[in-house]
Amino acid sequence: MDFIKVERGDDGIAVLTIDRQEKLNSLNPQVIEEIGQALLELEDDQPRVTIVTGAGDRSFIAGADIAVMNEMSALEAKRFAELGHAATALLDRSPVPTIAAVNGFALGGGCEVALACDIRIAAENALFGFPEVTLGILPGLGGTQRLPRLVGPGVAKEMIFSGRRIKAEEARMINLVNRVVPEGEAFNAARELAEEIASNGPIAVRHAKAAANKAQDVDLVSGLEYEADQFALLFGTEDAREGMGAFVEKREAEFKGR
Repeated sequence: MDFIKVERGDDGIAVLTIDRQEKLNSLNPQVIEEIGQALLELEDDQPRVTIVTGAGDRSFIAGADIAVMNEMSALEAKRFAELGHAATALLDRSPVPTIAAVNGFALGGGCEVALACDIRIAAENALFGFPEVTLGILPGLGGTQRLPRLVGPGVAKEMIFSGRRIKAEEARMINLVNRVVPEGEAFNAARELAEEIASNGPIAVRHAKAAANKAQDVDLVSGLEYEADQFALLFGTEDAREGMGAFVEKREAEFKGR
């Protein structure tokens, strides 16, 4: 792959880095396809947590490559949006937790990639926004659907309709990001959190993510039924017996992922 780097650690933490620094890590069809390819490969590797970040300290992902989009026909734009939807769905529906470590620009498509992650940690210099309407288009990689679900329809519509950029602290106040850390520390903070998550029972974390995602798709009663099913299934795992046994015996659990 030309623009995506993937590191797989022995600690169960995978790092996916978008590296197109000469274009501020902006998205073109090749970059999006490579993100999807990398995520599919990571599903086969079964890490415990995946961190997504951008190379350099200036930009997470500055957005879609406008020069490329300017040459697209309506049919090509549809295909571009579908590529983006497929890639972000792999993040959103990844069986393992995904964390966006956001440094610098996270505009348009960059904000949409961050939104598809489970957790977002932003450096103080991070800048979020959906400038698409200033270009005569709209967010096409999931922004109009994921942002309202995360921050509420009124706040989301204000961001999308105005094209206004917001700084990291405002993004935290509207729940667009989980936390803000000093400039240059987003990746370190994401790794610390990933290590904390990876130390827990991996099967339990996967089922917990599936249950939390289900809440976005079904009514409360159906969601509670799904939760009860997942809860019960875990009692048939070695990890559950190890975790609860370790608690009773006052020792550290040693999870095996089975």
